[in-house]
Amino acid sequence: MARPKSGDKRDAIIAAAIRVIAAQGLSAPTALIAKEAGVSNGSLFTYFETKADLMNRLYVALKMEMGAAALDGIPTESDIREQALHMWSHWLRWATACPEKRRTLAHLGVSDDITPESHQTGRQTMAGIAKLVERSRENGPMRDAPLGFVVALMSAMADATIDFMLHDPAQAEKHGAAAFDALWRMVA
Repeated sequence: MARPKSGDKRDAIIAAAIRVIAAQGLSAPTALIAKEAGVSNGSLFTYFETKADLMNRLYVALKMEMGAAALDGIPTESDIREQALHMWSHWLRWATACPEKRRTLAHLGVSDDITPESHQTGRQTMAGIAKLVERSRENGPMRDAPLGFVVALMSAMADATIDFMLHDPAQAEKHGAAAFDALWRMVA
């Protein structure tokens, strides 16, 4: 009879994968992830069939976490600019509070091992953000641009902003506000 899987072990593997991939990139061996998690390499494969399976599940989980953080407590009664500012601020806050998760997600986002299905699931987890962006640009200069292009521009601005916030924490709020003002002028 197979032993039941432990949620604690699975969580330890996920946490270790985040740390190891953030530090070593996608070529990090599963043996190192398992060692960091305090489990045997064989145990890792009890929870994840392959390294690609681990990476895909980690990618989806991080996208879900980031999207949920960005939309958490959004003031639905406020105007669209305030909602967008809330989403932007919470997105930046998540990324600066979780730099290893951000770095791991960046690695995973360009991995050939992430399946089209995982990318699609990732996009679906960000649907609330996409709807907010759509509403934000309804009458703006980016209204006819493909949504994917607008989101890519936003992501690039967010990445640059997060980098400045991390390297200059004393001015983090100022950097975030300035970037949002530029973003809002670009989109709305």
